[in-house]
Amino acid sequence: MRALRSGVGLACAALATLQACATPERLAAAGDIHALLVSIRDDDRAGFDAHIDRTALEAEVQAVLMRRAARLGAAGTGLGVMASGPLAHAAGTLLLRPDTFRAMAYAYGYQPGAPLPHTLALATALRPSGSDQVCAVAPRTGACLLTFAREDGVWRLVAFDAHRILDGAPS
Repeated sequence: MRALRSGVGLACAALATLQACATPERLAAAGDIHALLVSIRDDDRAGFDAHIDRTALEAEVQAVLMRRAARLGAAGTGLGVMASGPLAHAAGTLLLRPDTFRAMAYAYGYQPGAPLPHTLALATALRPSGSDQVCAVAPRTGACLLTFAREDGVWRLVAFDAHRILDGAPS
């Protein structure tokens, strides 16, 4: 009887921990993030585009370009403002594709043919970051690398740590 009680207590503690780690919001986000990962793995452009906010991601790239141009002083800022929009759009066209994200995942250590993380594992790696937003955190640093937002009932990638990712600085 004592073993049964301790087993029930352990099960309750495990459920409480699980419930604290994976809220319904994070589980829903993880389902759409898993769909994004599948589209990246399968080179499914339509599925990929359904799970990213291209406009928001291009704006993220544009902001990085403008910050970098500002470091060059007044002339750099003016040139950066003029060039950042077209450059961000071009970068979006070139970089916001499943094959680019797959190559980036390989650079961060994921191997071809390796199984994708399941939804619960993804959910535990997410943390709330505002109203209807979650971010995927770096395992070692806890830095927010990717931000997803619920848009029209679908969780989409809306932002990323462009500085860290574009500079190739794994966390």
